[in-house]
Amino acid sequence: MAALSTGTTAPDINLPTTSRQQFSLQDALQRGPVVAVFFKISCPVCQYALPYIERIHKAQGNKKVTIVGVSQNDKRETEMFMKEYGITFPVLLDDSVHYPVSNAYGITNVPTTFLIGADGNIEVSSVSWAKGEIDEINRRVAEANGASPTPVFRANEQVADFRAG
Repeated sequence: MAALSTGTTAPDINLPTTSRQQFSLQDALQRGPVVAVFFKISCPVCQYALPYIERIHKAQGNKKVTIVGVSQNDKRETEMFMKEYGITFPVLLDDSVHYPVSNAYGITNVPTTFLIGADGNIEVSSVSWAKGEIDEINRRVAEANGASPTPVFRANEQVADFRAG
């Protein structure tokens, strides 16, 4: 099964964060859209992608839009990853054996990033690394916050257009 596509109703997410708080997708959607990025710490493309999601979070997160990671690793490994890659947005812990939420979202490759609209429908479904799709998520997050998008990519960076996960 491939990752859920745009227009699909997002399955519920109800998982603990690394800080032992409970995250509920339904509660977060009451505030506005949600960006959920699924990852594994050993994935080189995840290591590449998540710092860019962090840039979106620093520019636009914690306003109307909620940005969360969904780790397929245990708490200790996930916290080490967060520290190494400078991730400050909340990270949820999917069961590192059975992956119930990852399976509900049809995750076959990581990273996979979803922008879930406030209505609960998936607006962007991005599998692996696609620079254009990350730009689109950034634009939509800023729009939802009533702001102008802050560039995710710096002029002096060489950023791949696509990297398979």
